[in-house]
Amino acid sequence: MVQPAAGDEALENHLGGDEARNYRQYEFDMVAPHVGRSMLEIGSGLGHFAEQFLPRLDRLVVSDFDPYCVEQLTKRFDGRDDIGVLQFGLPAEIPLDEPVDTVVMMNVLEHIEEDVEALRSLAKVTAPGGRIVIWVPGYMQLYGDFDRKVGHVTRYTPATLGRTVAAAGLTAEVLKPINFLGGIAWWVAVRRGGVGYPDPRLVKIYDRTVVPATRLIERFIRPPFGQTVFCVARVPG
Repeated sequence: MVQPAAGDEALENHLGGDEARNYRQYEFDMVAPHVGRSMLEIGSGLGHFAEQFLPRLDRLVVSDFDPYCVEQLTKRFDGRDDIGVLQFGLPAEIPLDEPVDTVVMMNVLEHIEEDVEALRSLAKVTAPGGRIVIWVPGYMQLYGDFDRKVGHVTRYTPATLGRTVAAAGLTAEVLKPINFLGGIAWWVAVRRGGVGYPDPRLVKIYDRTVVPATRLIERFIRPPFGQTVFCVARVPG
């Protein structure tokens, strides 16, 4: 569902909704091996993604900048002493009582002009030797009306994201393009097709066909580019 208080940027939520269950599982399976026992998620939205990690966590902190999202997160996790809810925008001093061993940011960094400072803010609340998991849209060749509508400042390549991570004082342990077939589909539908926003019906077809094929291909080869760039950055110490 579109968040009623979030404007055009809420359009992005449809890509992880009921039409894209396979894609949501793909995201989780990519991120989960890098998550420890305590996790801060940046840009949690309505909390669907973070909630999947609860069985493996001792402590979870969800966060968002949008007041509606924070309200819904507070209602969703009400009564859970092991789950905190924060509201802030990056870069900022993050009001976290104690560090976490993992920070996860899914499709967040591309919205922030001061991306290096944002990562530095996150490093301050990550335990020494902890990880910051970053999932961002890939390649400016795929930048179009949808990116502008949802407030994307940029789309990254492994090289540009690697430089950002290094400038923040972090070490990239994993840094690669993923979702190769999704990148081609995005180019055809959004760039070449001139579509400002993906049709939910096409998203459902994509989820049932392209996502499983992509996962199979990526088991055997590293794609040369993709719709997404995935990074796991290690905090010093």
